[in-house]
Parts: sequence; structure tokens; C-alpha cells
Amino acid sequence: MPRTTDGDGTPVPQRLLAAATRLFAEQGYDRTSVQEIVEAAGVTKGALYHYFGSKDDLLHEVYARLLRLQQERLDAFADSGEPVEQRVREAAADVVVTTIDNLDDASIFFRSMHQLSPEKNKQVRAERRRYHERFRALIEEGQRAGVFTKETPADLVVDYHFGSVHHLSTWYRPDGPLSPQEVADHLADLLLRSLRP
Repeated sequence: MPRTTDGDGTPVPQRLLAAATRLFAEQGYDRTSVQEIVEAAGVTKGALYHYFGSKDDLLHEVYARLLRLQQERLDAFADSGEPVEQRVREAAADVVVTTIDNLDDASIFFRSMHQLSPEKNKQVRAERRRYHERFRALIEEGQRAGVFTKETPADLVVDYHFGSVHHLSTWYRPDGPLSPQEVADHLADLLLRSLRP
């Protein structure tokens, strides 16, 4: 995207995404109009359609940017050369922290994914599948090495962990008793305990 900016130097696409994220989180995707987004971002409808073809594209990008970040980080953990148990623990904790750090994005997505166009929905599912498959490959590596039990299928292990991650937006509160890292450490520990032979 071109880095067209306004007076404060913020690129227009980032301003649009920030405004859309805030409004989708506060009002819901279906109750937020394009007009409200452009007014909140301080741009014209023409600017929105220059960077994003539709409100649907904005919704997709809200989640896609989080998924890109998580995929990059997972790839780095998976390729680090550390012992497999450490790589799984770091990846399992990281997806929790990055989800909590981007809780609006995650909650918007899980509330509104069904409102994406069929093409965008299919694209997001493929992107999520790639992430889950890379995570599952780490579990399978540990199972082959005898570090993790083979009694529970790797697919089920992945579903178990990501089920917890996907529900963070329904219960986690920033002003609650646990920090993002503490939640991440507890969930990663639970996952590793379930994998030990």
C-alpha cells in the first residue's frame, strides 16, 4: 500500500484500520457503516476504496494482520533449532500473548468471520490452516522424537490449545488478576503437561 499520510504522519491505511477496528469492536461489524469509518479516520470514502475495496476487505485485514504476525513468529520459533519442547512452549505461549495484545482484532474476527464474503472466508481459513499445520508439525516432531506422547493425536492437541486461544476474547480482561504473559505461561504449561509421556 502507498504510505500516504496526514499531518501527524500516520499512513492512511493504518488510520482506516485503526478506526475500523475501534468501531467494529464497539458497535459490531454489521452495525458500522463505511461513512462512520471514514469520518473516524478523517478521510474520504474515495481514500477507503483506494486502499481497501470494501468494508469486507477491512474486516479481512483486521484479522489477517494478526495472523501474519503470529505466522512470522511461529515460523521463527519452529526454525530456531532449539529443543522441540522449548519451541512448542514458546510458540504456544506466543500465540496467547499476541492474541491478548490484539484482543479487539481477535474478538472482532470471531464474532464477524461469518460475515466475510465466501472468497475471503475461504482465504482466511486457508491462512489459519497453514498456521495450525505448522504448529501441528512441531507436535509431531516431538512425538517422533519420543519427547511427547503419541497417545493423543497431534490434531487433537492443536484443537485443544487453539480452542483455549480462540476463547480468550470472551473472558480475558486487561484489568484482571493475570497478565498476558501469566495466562500464556499457564496455558503453555497445560499443553506441555498433556504432551509428556
